[in-house]
Amino acid sequence: MDGMPFQAGLMQASPADAADQVTLANWRNAPFNRWSFSHVSEIVPSAIIAHDPASMVPLIAAPTDLSAVGYRTSDGQNGIVAGMLADTFTDGFLVLRQGRILTEHYAAALAANRPHIVFSVSKSITGALAGLLVESGQLDPDAPVTQYLPEAKNSAYGDATVRHVLDMTVAIDFTENYLDPEGDFMRYRKASGWNPVDNPETAGDLRSFLASIRRATGDHGHAFHYVSPNSDFLGWLLERASGRKLADILSEGIWQHIGAEMPAYVTVDRLGAARTAGGMSATLRDLARFGEMMRNHGTAGGKTVVPRAWVDDIVKNGDAGAWARGDMANFIPGGKYRSKWYVVDDAREAFCAVGIHGQWIYIDRKAEMVAVKVSSQPLPVDEAMDRHILAALRAIAAQIG
Repeated sequence: MDGMPFQAGLMQASPADAADQVTLANWRNAPFNRWSFSHVSEIVPSAIIAHDPASMVPLIAAPTDLSAVGYRTSDGQNGIVAGMLADTFTDGFLVLRQGRILTEHYAAALAANRPHIVFSVSKSITGALAGLLVESGQLDPDAPVTQYLPEAKNSAYGDATVRHVLDMTVAIDFTENYLDPEGDFMRYRKASGWNPVDNPETAGDLRSFLASIRRATGDHGHAFHYVSPNSDFLGWLLERASGRKLADILSEGIWQHIGAEMPAYVTVDRLGAARTAGGMSATLRDLARFGEMMRNHGTAGGKTVVPRAWVDDIVKNGDAGAWARGDMANFIPGGKYRSKWYVVDDAREAFCAVGIHGQWIYIDRKAEMVAVKVSSQPLPVDEAMDRHILAALRAIAAQIG
Protein backbone atom coordinates (compact mmCIF):
# COMPACT_ATOMS: atom_id res chain seq x y z
CA MET A 1 0.00 0.00 0.00
CA ASP A 2 2.99 2.30 -0.47
CA GLY A 3 1.97 5.61 -1.92
CA MET A 4 -1.60 5.43 -0.64
CA PRO A 5 -3.11 8.95 -0.53
CA PHE A 6 -3.52 9.45 3.21
CA GLN A 7 -4.60 12.84 4.57
CA ALA A 8 -1.49 13.90 6.43
CA GLY A 9 -3.21 16.88 8.05
CA LEU A 10 -1.48 19.51 10.16
CA MET A 11 1.20 19.45 12.80
CA GLN A 12 3.71 16.93 11.50
CA ALA A 13 6.10 18.02 14.26
CA SER A 14 5.70 19.54 17.68
CA PRO A 15 3.72 22.79 17.38
CA ALA A 16 5.92 25.83 17.94
CA ASP A 17 3.61 28.76 17.28
CA ALA A 18 1.07 29.90 19.86
CA ALA A 19 -1.72 29.59 17.28
CA ASP A 20 -0.93 25.91 16.85
CA GLN A 21 -0.20 25.07 20.47
CA VAL A 22 -1.80 21.90 21.74
CA THR A 23 -3.21 22.25 25.27
CA LEU A 24 -5.31 20.30 27.72
CA ALA A 25 -8.28 22.34 26.50
CA ASN A 26 -7.96 21.54 22.78
CA TRP A 27 -6.02 18.29 22.42
CA ARG A 28 -9.03 16.24 21.29
CA ASN A 29 -10.17 18.84 18.75
CA ALA A 30 -9.26 18.99 15.07
CA PRO A 31 -6.76 19.90 13.74
CA PHE A 32 -4.75 19.69 16.98
CA ASN A 33 -5.56 15.98 17.40
CA ARG A 34 -3.46 15.04 14.37
CA TRP A 35 -0.43 15.77 16.54
CA SER A 36 -1.75 15.21 20.04
CA PHE A 37 -3.14 11.69 19.56
CA SER A 38 0.42 10.41 19.16
CA HIS A 39 1.82 12.61 21.96
CA VAL A 40 -0.73 12.10 24.73
CA SER A 41 1.80 11.52 27.51
CA GLU A 42 3.11 15.05 26.87
CA ILE A 43 -0.34 16.47 27.58
CA VAL A 44 -2.01 14.26 30.21
CA PRO A 45 -0.13 12.61 33.11
CA SER A 46 0.48 8.98 32.16
CA ALA A 47 1.77 5.77 33.71
CA ILE A 48 4.17 3.52 31.80
CA ILE A 49 3.06 0.02 30.85
CA ALA A 50 6.51 -1.50 30.55
CA HIS A 51 7.49 -4.03 27.91
CA ASP A 52 10.35 -6.55 28.08
CA PRO A 53 13.00 -5.66 25.48
CA ALA A 54 14.58 -9.10 25.84
CA SER A 55 11.32 -10.75 24.77
CA MET A 56 10.62 -8.59 21.72
CA VAL A 57 9.52 -10.67 18.72
CA PRO A 58 10.00 -9.11 15.26
CA LEU A 59 7.08 -9.13 12.87
CA ILE A 60 7.84 -10.57 9.43
CA ALA A 61 6.55 -8.69 6.39
CA ALA A 62 4.73 -10.30 3.47
CA PRO A 63 3.81 -7.18 1.43
CA THR A 64 0.41 -7.33 -0.19
CA ASP A 65 -1.41 -4.52 -1.98
CA LEU A 66 -4.85 -4.16 -0.40
CA SER A 67 -5.52 -0.60 -1.51
CA ALA A 68 -7.93 -1.55 -4.31
CA VAL A 69 -10.06 -3.98 -2.29
CA GLY A 70 -13.66 -2.91 -2.81
CA TYR A 71 -16.55 -2.97 -0.36
CA ARG A 72 -20.20 -1.99 0.04
CA THR A 73 -21.47 -0.37 3.24
CA SER A 74 -24.58 -1.40 5.12
CA ASP A 75 -26.40 1.64 3.72
CA GLY A 76 -25.47 0.80 0.13
CA GLN A 77 -22.39 2.94 -0.56
CA ASN A 78 -19.42 1.59 -2.48
CA GLY A 79 -15.78 2.25 -1.71
CA ILE A 80 -12.23 0.96 -1.84
CA VAL A 81 -9.77 0.57 1.01
CA ALA A 82 -7.45 3.37 -0.16
CA GLY A 83 -10.30 5.84 -0.22
CA MET A 84 -11.61 4.75 3.16
CA LEU A 85 -8.21 5.23 4.80
CA ALA A 86 -7.78 8.69 3.35
CA ASP A 87 -11.32 9.82 4.11
CA THR A 88 -11.31 8.63 7.73
CA PHE A 89 -8.18 10.53 8.86
CA THR A 90 -6.08 7.40 9.31
CA ASP A 91 -2.80 7.93 11.16
CA GLY A 92 -1.71 4.29 11.01
CA PHE A 93 -2.97 1.08 9.43
CA LEU A 94 -1.59 -2.44 9.70
CA VAL A 95 -2.94 -5.81 8.62
CA LEU A 96 -1.57 -9.17 9.77
CA ARG A 97 -2.38 -12.54 8.29
CA GLN A 98 -1.03 -15.57 10.15
CA GLY A 99 1.12 -13.11 12.10
CA ARG A 100 2.81 -11.60 9.03
CA ILE A 101 2.46 -7.95 8.05
CA LEU A 102 0.60 -7.60 4.76
CA THR A 103 0.52 -3.82 4.86
CA GLU A 104 1.70 -1.06 7.19
CA HIS A 105 1.45 2.68 6.74
CA TYR A 106 1.83 5.84 8.82
CA ALA A 107 0.63 9.42 8.37
CA ALA A 108 0.40 12.75 10.20
CA ALA A 109 2.64 12.75 13.31
CA LEU A 110 2.69 8.97 13.78
CA ALA A 111 5.72 6.71 13.31
CA ALA A 112 6.43 3.05 14.00
CA ASN A 113 8.06 3.78 17.36
CA ARG A 114 5.45 6.27 18.58
CA PRO A 115 2.38 5.28 20.62
CA HIS A 116 -1.06 6.48 19.54
CA ILE A 117 -4.04 6.80 21.86
CA VAL A 118 -6.66 4.12 21.25
CA PHE A 119 -9.50 5.52 23.37
CA SER A 120 -12.09 2.77 24.01
CA VAL A 121 -9.87 0.03 22.62
CA SER A 122 -8.45 0.48 26.13
CA LYS A 123 -11.66 -1.10 27.43
CA SER A 124 -11.00 -4.28 25.47
CA ILE A 125 -7.39 -4.50 26.66
CA THR A 126 -8.66 -4.12 30.23
CA GLY A 127 -11.31 -6.76 29.58
CA ALA A 128 -8.61 -9.19 28.46
CA LEU A 129 -6.56 -8.42 31.57
CA ALA A 130 -9.57 -9.24 33.76
CA GLY A 131 -9.31 -12.83 32.54
CA LEU A 132 -5.93 -13.24 34.23
CA LEU A 133 -7.35 -12.21 37.61
CA VAL A 134 -10.33 -14.52 37.15
CA GLU A 135 -7.99 -17.40 36.32
CA SER A 136 -5.86 -16.71 39.41
CA GLY A 137 -8.93 -16.61 41.66
CA GLN A 138 -8.47 -12.95 42.58
CA LEU A 139 -11.64 -11.84 40.79
CA ASP A 140 -15.04 -13.56 40.60
CA PRO A 141 -17.10 -12.29 37.66
CA ASP A 142 -20.33 -13.35 39.37
CA ALA A 143 -19.57 -11.61 42.67
CA PRO A 144 -21.18 -8.31 43.67
CA VAL A 145 -18.84 -5.40 43.06
CA THR A 146 -19.21 -4.36 46.69
CA GLN A 147 -17.27 -7.50 47.65
CA TYR A 148 -14.24 -5.64 46.30
CA LEU A 149 -15.33 -2.00 46.49
CA PRO A 150 -17.67 -1.47 49.44
CA GLU A 151 -17.33 2.30 48.98
CA ALA A 152 -19.47 1.95 45.82
CA LYS A 153 -22.51 0.69 47.75
CA ASN A 154 -24.50 3.91 47.30
CA SER A 155 -23.72 4.30 43.60
CA ALA A 156 -25.19 2.76 40.46
CA TYR A 157 -22.87 -0.20 41.08
CA GLY A 158 -24.13 -0.90 44.59
CA ASP A 159 -26.22 -3.93 43.59
CA ALA A 160 -24.40 -4.84 40.35
CA THR A 161 -22.08 -7.77 39.74
CA VAL A 162 -18.64 -7.75 38.15
CA ARG A 163 -20.21 -9.41 35.09
CA HIS A 164 -22.65 -6.52 34.68
CA VAL A 165 -19.66 -4.16 34.65
CA LEU A 166 -17.75 -6.34 32.17
CA ASP A 167 -20.66 -6.58 29.73
CA MET A 168 -21.97 -2.99 29.93
CA THR A 169 -25.32 -4.06 31.35
CA VAL A 170 -25.30 -1.87 34.48
CA ALA A 171 -28.53 0.12 34.97
CA ILE A 172 -26.77 3.45 35.27
CA ASP A 173 -27.94 7.06 35.04
CA PHE A 174 -25.20 8.52 32.84
CA THR A 175 -25.28 10.15 29.41
CA GLU A 176 -22.36 9.42 27.07
CA ASN A 177 -22.48 12.69 25.12
CA TYR A 178 -18.96 13.55 24.01
CA LEU A 179 -19.89 17.00 22.73
CA ASP A 180 -21.92 18.30 25.69
CA PRO A 181 -19.83 21.08 27.28
CA GLU A 182 -21.71 21.04 30.60
CA GLY A 183 -23.18 17.58 31.23
CA ASP A 184 -22.17 14.26 32.73
CA PHE A 185 -19.37 13.62 30.29
CA MET A 186 -17.65 16.95 30.82
CA ARG A 187 -17.68 16.43 34.60
CA TYR A 188 -16.31 12.94 34.00
CA ARG A 189 -13.47 14.23 31.83
CA LYS A 190 -12.52 16.89 34.34
CA ALA A 191 -12.41 14.24 37.07
CA SER A 192 -10.20 12.11 34.80
CA GLY A 193 -7.71 14.94 34.24
CA TRP A 194 -8.59 15.17 30.55
CA ASN A 195 -9.93 18.73 30.71
CA PRO A 196 -8.80 21.81 32.61
CA VAL A 197 -10.65 22.62 35.81
CA ASP A 198 -11.68 26.05 37.08
CA ASN A 199 -10.02 25.65 40.47
CA PRO A 200 -7.29 23.01 40.85
CA GLU A 201 -7.54 23.21 44.63
CA THR A 202 -11.10 21.89 44.55
CA ALA A 203 -10.64 19.50 41.62
CA GLY A 204 -12.32 16.12 41.80
CA ASP A 205 -10.89 12.72 40.99
CA LEU A 206 -11.98 9.77 38.90
CA ARG A 207 -12.91 7.32 41.62
CA SER A 208 -14.92 9.83 43.64
CA PHE A 209 -16.82 10.59 40.46
CA LEU A 210 -17.49 6.88 39.80
CA ALA A 211 -18.80 6.37 43.33
CA SER A 212 -21.22 9.27 42.86
CA ILE A 213 -23.00 8.04 39.71
CA ARG A 214 -26.66 7.29 40.31
CA ARG A 215 -28.53 4.12 39.50
CA ALA A 216 -31.16 4.13 36.76
CA THR A 217 -34.48 2.34 36.96
CA GLY A 218 -34.69 -1.22 35.67
CA ASP A 219 -32.69 -4.37 36.22
CA HIS A 220 -28.97 -4.82 35.79
CA GLY A 221 -28.27 -7.31 33.01
CA HIS A 222 -31.36 -6.52 30.94
CA ALA A 223 -29.88 -4.36 28.20
CA PHE A 224 -26.51 -3.32 26.82
CA HIS A 225 -25.94 0.32 27.77
CA TYR A 226 -22.64 1.78 26.66
CA VAL A 227 -21.12 4.15 29.21
CA SER A 228 -17.39 4.63 29.64
CA PRO A 229 -17.38 4.92 33.46
CA ASN A 230 -18.14 1.18 33.63
CA SER A 231 -14.70 0.46 32.21
CA ASP A 232 -12.89 2.83 34.55
CA PHE A 233 -14.79 1.10 37.32
CA LEU A 234 -13.47 -2.23 35.99
CA GLY A 235 -9.92 -0.90 36.23
CA TRP A 236 -10.60 0.08 39.84
CA LEU A 237 -11.92 -3.43 40.51
CA LEU A 238 -8.78 -5.00 39.03
CA GLU A 239 -6.54 -2.85 41.18
CA ARG A 240 -8.49 -3.61 44.34
CA ALA A 241 -8.68 -7.35 43.61
CA SER A 242 -4.95 -7.60 42.86
CA GLY A 243 -3.69 -4.98 45.31
CA ARG A 244 -1.51 -3.49 42.57
CA LYS A 245 -1.51 -0.60 40.11
CA LEU A 246 -3.20 -1.18 36.78
CA ALA A 247 -0.15 -0.27 34.68
CA ASP A 248 1.95 -2.83 36.56
CA ILE A 249 -0.47 -5.74 36.33
CA LEU A 250 -1.05 -5.02 32.63
CA SER A 251 2.70 -4.85 32.00
CA GLU A 252 3.52 -8.04 33.89
CA GLY A 253 0.40 -9.90 32.82
CA ILE A 254 0.22 -9.08 29.11
CA TRP A 255 2.58 -6.47 27.66
CA GLN A 256 5.80 -8.26 28.58
CA HIS A 257 4.55 -11.50 26.99
CA ILE A 258 3.26 -10.51 23.54
CA GLY A 259 6.67 -9.65 22.07
CA ALA A 260 6.03 -5.91 22.37
CA GLU A 261 8.82 -3.66 21.09
CA MET A 262 7.79 -0.51 22.96
CA PRO A 263 6.15 0.40 26.27
CA ALA A 264 2.52 1.46 26.28
CA TYR A 265 0.98 4.18 28.44
CA VAL A 266 -2.25 4.91 30.28
CA THR A 267 -3.37 8.33 31.44
CA VAL A 268 -3.97 8.84 35.15
CA ASP A 269 -5.95 11.36 37.17
CA ARG A 270 -4.46 13.67 39.81
CA LEU A 271 -4.46 10.79 42.35
CA GLY A 272 -2.95 8.24 39.98
CA ALA A 273 -6.14 6.37 39.00
CA ALA A 274 -5.77 4.83 35.53
CA ARG A 275 -8.21 5.83 32.79
CA THR A 276 -8.85 2.25 31.65
CA ALA A 277 -11.94 3.30 29.69
CA GLY A 278 -9.96 5.24 27.12
CA GLY A 279 -6.52 6.40 28.19
CA MET A 280 -4.16 3.81 26.70
CA SER A 281 -1.62 4.56 23.99
CA ALA A 282 0.50 1.98 22.16
CA THR A 283 2.39 1.56 18.90
CA LEU A 284 0.62 0.19 15.86
CA ARG A 285 2.74 -2.97 15.78
CA ASP A 286 2.25 -3.71 19.47
CA LEU A 287 -1.51 -3.30 19.09
CA ALA A 288 -1.25 -5.82 16.25
CA ARG A 289 0.73 -8.19 18.49
CA PHE A 290 -1.97 -7.88 21.15
CA GLY A 291 -4.66 -8.60 18.56
CA GLU A 292 -2.71 -11.58 17.25
CA MET A 293 -2.54 -12.99 20.79
CA MET A 294 -6.33 -12.68 21.04
CA ARG A 295 -6.78 -14.29 17.62
CA ASN A 296 -4.70 -17.23 18.83
CA HIS A 297 -6.98 -17.92 21.80
CA GLY A 298 -4.78 -16.00 24.23
CA THR A 299 -1.39 -17.44 23.26
CA ALA A 300 1.77 -15.72 22.00
CA GLY A 301 5.02 -17.46 21.15
CA GLY A 302 3.48 -20.78 22.11
CA LYS A 303 2.74 -19.62 25.67
CA THR A 304 -0.56 -18.72 27.29
CA VAL A 305 -0.90 -15.00 28.02
CA VAL A 306 -4.66 -14.64 28.54
CA PRO A 307 -6.50 -17.84 29.54
CA ARG A 308 -7.99 -19.57 26.51
CA ALA A 309 -11.27 -20.11 28.32
CA TRP A 310 -11.60 -16.35 28.87
CA VAL A 311 -10.86 -15.46 25.24
CA ASP A 312 -13.21 -18.13 23.93
CA ASP A 313 -15.89 -16.93 26.33
CA ILE A 314 -15.59 -13.46 24.76
CA VAL A 315 -16.20 -14.86 21.28
CA LYS A 316 -18.94 -17.35 22.15
CA ASN A 317 -20.92 -16.24 25.18
CA GLY A 318 -22.17 -12.69 24.72
CA ASP A 319 -25.87 -12.03 25.39
CA ALA A 320 -27.55 -11.42 22.01
CA GLY A 321 -30.77 -10.42 23.75
CA ALA A 322 -29.11 -7.73 25.86
CA TRP A 323 -27.39 -6.42 22.74
CA ALA A 324 -30.65 -6.30 20.77
CA ARG A 325 -32.31 -4.38 23.61
CA GLY A 326 -29.39 -1.98 23.87
CA ASP A 327 -28.54 1.42 22.49
CA MET A 328 -26.11 0.30 19.76
CA ALA A 329 -28.01 -2.58 18.16
CA ASN A 330 -28.00 -0.83 14.77
CA PHE A 331 -24.21 -0.57 14.80
CA ILE A 332 -23.75 -4.34 14.51
CA PRO A 333 -27.10 -6.04 13.76
CA GLY A 334 -27.15 -9.47 15.37
CA GLY A 335 -24.01 -8.65 17.32
CA LYS A 336 -23.02 -9.25 20.95
CA TYR A 337 -20.79 -7.68 23.57
CA ARG A 338 -18.73 -9.62 26.06
CA SER A 339 -16.02 -8.51 28.48
CA LYS A 340 -15.50 -5.22 26.60
CA TRP A 341 -15.33 -6.75 23.10
CA TYR A 342 -17.80 -6.49 20.21
CA VAL A 343 -18.64 -9.81 18.54
CA VAL A 344 -19.32 -9.08 14.88
CA ASP A 345 -19.84 -12.45 13.18
CA ASP A 346 -20.25 -15.78 14.98
CA ALA A 347 -19.59 -17.90 11.88
CA ARG A 348 -16.27 -16.20 11.16
CA GLU A 349 -15.36 -15.80 14.83
CA ALA A 350 -14.91 -12.11 14.10
CA PHE A 351 -14.67 -9.72 17.03
CA CYS A 352 -13.29 -6.26 17.52
CA ALA A 353 -12.31 -3.41 19.81
CA VAL A 354 -13.46 0.07 18.82
CA GLY A 355 -12.56 3.55 20.07
CA ILE A 356 -13.81 7.04 19.30
CA HIS A 357 -12.11 9.15 16.62
CA GLY A 358 -11.54 5.98 14.56
CA GLN A 359 -9.53 3.43 16.58
CA TRP A 360 -9.98 -0.27 15.71
CA ILE A 361 -8.57 -3.73 16.35
CA TYR A 362 -10.48 -6.12 14.08
CA ILE A 363 -9.94 -9.88 14.33
CA ASP A 364 -11.31 -12.47 11.89
CA ARG A 365 -10.24 -15.99 12.82
CA LYS A 366 -11.53 -17.57 9.60
CA ALA A 367 -9.28 -15.24 7.62
CA GLU A 368 -6.47 -15.59 10.21
CA MET A 369 -6.40 -11.80 10.14
CA VAL A 370 -5.80 -8.94 12.54
CA ALA A 371 -6.25 -5.35 11.36
CA VAL A 372 -5.35 -2.27 13.41
CA LYS A 373 -6.39 1.26 12.51
CA VAL A 374 -5.56 4.37 14.53
CA SER A 375 -6.98 7.69 13.44
CA SER A 376 -7.66 11.31 14.30
CA GLN A 377 -11.18 11.80 12.98
CA PRO A 378 -12.51 15.28 13.80
CA LEU A 379 -15.67 14.00 15.52
CA PRO A 380 -15.61 11.47 18.36
CA VAL A 381 -18.41 9.47 16.71
CA ASP A 382 -19.06 9.51 12.98
CA GLU A 383 -21.48 6.76 11.99
CA ALA A 384 -20.89 7.24 8.27
CA MET A 385 -17.15 6.72 8.72
CA ASP A 386 -17.78 3.71 10.98
CA ARG A 387 -19.88 2.06 8.29
CA HIS A 388 -17.11 2.49 5.74
CA ILE A 389 -14.42 1.23 8.12
CA LEU A 390 -16.34 -1.87 9.18
CA ALA A 391 -17.29 -2.72 5.57
CA ALA A 392 -13.68 -2.28 4.42
CA LEU A 393 -12.28 -4.48 7.19
CA ARG A 394 -14.80 -7.19 6.40
CA ALA A 395 -13.92 -6.98 2.71
CA ILE A 396 -10.20 -7.33 3.45
CA ALA A 397 -10.94 -10.42 5.54
CA ALA A 398 -12.99 -11.92 2.73
CA GLN A 399 -10.28 -11.09 0.19
CA ILE A 400 -7.34 -12.60 2.06
CA GLY A 401 -9.22 -15.40 3.81
